[in-house]
Amino acid sequence: MKIWPVPESESHDSNGTRSSGAFWENRGDRRHCGVDIYAPKGSRVLAVDDGEVLEVGIFTSSLRVPYWNTTYYVLFRHTTAPIGKYAELGKPCVAKGDRVRAGDVIGLVGSVLNPKRVSKNDPEYIQALIRENHHSMLHFECYRHVPTAPLSSYLGGNVFSHEMPDSLVDPTPFLNAISRG
Repeated sequence: MKIWPVPESESHDSNGTRSSGAFWENRGDRRHCGVDIYAPKGSRVLAVDDGEVLEVGIFTSSLRVPYWNTTYYVLFRHTTAPIGKYAELGKPCVAKGDRVRAGDVIGLVGSVLNPKRVSKNDPEYIQALIRENHHSMLHFECYRHVPTAPLSSYLGGNVFSHEMPDSLVDPTPFLNAISRG
């Protein structure tokens, strides 16, 4: 049985009709590598399937982009699904090597954006997230296999290219199948 990753989220689908946060959304100079599931800061993030934690690390930091807060990611090998990256976590609740069951808490939703540091000169999609009060979310990516090297030009869930990395997979059909139950 697969579990929706953020029970407290505003929606239980990933149809990409929101103003931002859809897979491979064109953001001008970059493309979005996952699906954003908006939820209140501190909401539980659940493993969608049984599996193993491959890696835990820092995902965003104000040391890289001034309007970011520090958030974390969990790279997870699902048993019956693509490899998942659960990102923009305020707190990871697992460690590398942990075996996890579907529905176990693997982290808490973080607030990726610091509204006080967003200016009119920052990208429009960032300003829209602030206007819509969507600065806390789960950013969910899927991969065919564990990338052997970091994606080139990858930063904070975006790739600065219009060419899709070969290991990246659209998580939308996977998440939509979960939401239909």
